[in-house]
Amino acid sequence: MQGKSYLAGKRILAVDDEPDILDTIKEILEDAIVDTASDYQSGAEKIKTNKYDLVILDIMGVNGLKLLEESVAKNFPTVMLTSHAINPETLMVAISKGAISYLPKETLPKLDELLTSIFKAHEQGEPVWKLLFDLLGDFFDERFGPNWKDKDKAFWAEFEMTYQISKGIEERLKHDERITAKGI
Repeated sequence: MQGKSYLAGKRILAVDDEPDILDTIKEILEDAIVDTASDYQSGAEKIKTNKYDLVILDIMGVNGLKLLEESVAKNFPTVMLTSHAINPETLMVAISKGAISYLPKETLPKLDELLTSIFKAHEQGEPVWKLLFDLLGDFFDERFGPNWKDKDKAFWAEFEMTYQISKGIEERLKHDERITAKGI
């Protein structure tokens, strides 16, 4: 018998324009409290008015990168979950804007397992992006082609040296009350 999910009781917002994806997320994360939104406007309103332990955003169809900015501004750990926008450029934008992870929708069957690993690492201050590339590096290599990081060598070289202090951490820290309350 399996125990409860690590995400049990966590308040999660999922925003996607595909109702079947939202239903699947709710089903997979059945032990969590999952709010959903199917468009930018309702997603933005929920981000503005509620508190979440985790936000999961599609990119296409809901203006997910704009929602990412709004979610990060509220200091919500945010994971991008996409299929049509899976490309190196969008991955770099997600990193730069403060997402804690970037998952292809092909990983939906393992969503609970992946989010558990990501969320635990985030809570414990471990390098979440290093974990992601350990778990899904082969997927990205296969999807994007060999040597896909070569096009943006400077970005990836800096990124790989500082997984812990990725491009987006500064953006997240600007909104962390534990830091800003100290005048840092």
